[in-house]
Amino acid sequence: MGTWGMGHFDSDTAADFSGSLDDAPPGKREEMIREALAFAARTGPEEYLDADDGVVAVAAAALLAAQRPGGTPVDTVYGPDEPLPPLLTPDLCELAVRALGRVIAEESELLDLWDDAGEGEQWSAGVRELRAILAGADAAAP
Repeated sequence: MGTWGMGHFDSDTAADFSGSLDDAPPGKREEMIREALAFAARTGPEEYLDADDGVVAVAAAALLAAQRPGGTPVDTVYGPDEPLPPLLTPDLCELAVRALGRVIAEESELLDLWDDAGEGEQWSAGVRELRAILAGADAAAP
C-alpha cells in the first residue's frame, strides 16, 4: 500500500486523487468528491471494500471536514493545490459519514492492512474523528 504515514493524504492513492482534483475543471471537483464517497458508502457490508477506494473516500472526507468548524485544514503537500469550492451541503456530509463508517467496518481492506501493520486502532481513531467532525458531534462516533 504505497503509504508513508497515517495522515489522510499520506499515500500514493490519496496523492493521486489530489492531483486528479487539481487537474479537473473547478465545476467537476465536487462531483469527483461525491463519487468517491458514494462508491464507498454504497459498498454493502458483505462486500469487500478495496483499499484504494477506502483511501480515496477518506481523503475526500478530509477535504469536507477541513471546511467544518473544528476541522483540520489540509495543509500537506500531498493534498490538492487548487482551492476547492465550499462543499458542505448536508447531503454530502451525510454521505461522507456513511462512507467513513464503511471504511472502518469489517470487510474493509484498508482497515485490514492497518490492522496487519499493528496500527489499526490508531488509524481508525483518525477516521472516527473525521466522522465526528462531519456529523457535527463533539466526540468520535463509533
